[in-house]
Order: sequence, then C-alpha cells, then structure tokens
Amino acid sequence: MQAVSEIKQRSGQDWLPAIYEKKIRTLRTRSFQLAISKREHRAVIQHTLLGIELKVGNKRFSCPDLSTARYLQVFARFGCLEFAVPYDITKIAALADELESAWQRALLIAEKLPDNVGEIDKKKLRTALIRTIRSEIEALGAGPAIPEFNQNTKQRSA
Repeated sequence: MQAVSEIKQRSGQDWLPAIYEKKIRTLRTRSFQLAISKREHRAVIQHTLLGIELKVGNKRFSCPDLSTARYLQVFARFGCLEFAVPYDITKIAALADELESAWQRALLIAEKLPDNVGEIDKKKLRTALIRTIRSEIEALGAGPAIPEFNQNTKQRSA
C-alpha cells in the first residue's frame, strides 16, 4: 500500500521496526513467545492480587513488572508471536516508551495523509500498517532463546 510506505518514509528513524532493529536487536536479548493469533489485538495491562498481567483476548500473561508488561503490550498489539526482550531490565521501560511513541507517531502521520478520507480507508490503512510492522519485526527475528554469556572468568592476562 502506497500510504504505508509514505508513513514509513516520514517516520524515518522513528519507524517502529527500525527502533527494534537498531536499539533492541543490538542488545543482549532473549526471545519471547506469545501464544496469540497473528492479527491486531487489544492488549490490556491488569493489576491483580497476584501481580501484573497482560491480557490479550482471553489469554493472560504474568509479567514481573509494569515496564515489562508495557513492552510486551506493544508487540501483542501487532500480533507478533515471537520477538526479542532485552535481558537488562533497566532498559525495558525506556524502550517501551520509545516503541509506544513510534506507534502513536505513525498513527498521527496516517491521519494527516491527504488521500485518507473515508472511515473504511482509515481501517484498511491501520490494518495494512499493522501487517507491515509485524512482518518487518518477524523478518528481523527474535534472536536466541537464552542470551550468550561471556564464560571467561580469568582475570589475569597471559
């Protein structure tokens, strides 16, 4: 769709898959899998007596903290089944903010496009945008299930 490529071009470095590629996949990450369908979802963060949960459709995923739930919510919204999660938990909150901002920016750009006038066109554009973002994230991959650790504990140089 021409409008999606226009949104991608206007976003530049703030394009969500570009952030995923340059700021997340370059970190030490672990792969995370969501057992959801490949379509747009309404993901809701819930605070329960047992902690924080991410509810996607009728499935619930337990999260260790709010920033991780917000990070997972971004990918669940697009229907991404497998993606990378930074191993360093101190970076998750900032990345969740950046990903959410990139998504909102893409929606604002879509609203400003001149050929996007009808309600049906807006829904089709949003669907195409989500499908494009999901396919680009899938193409970048989720990385290894367990991050690699430097096993060298020798402190003296030879």
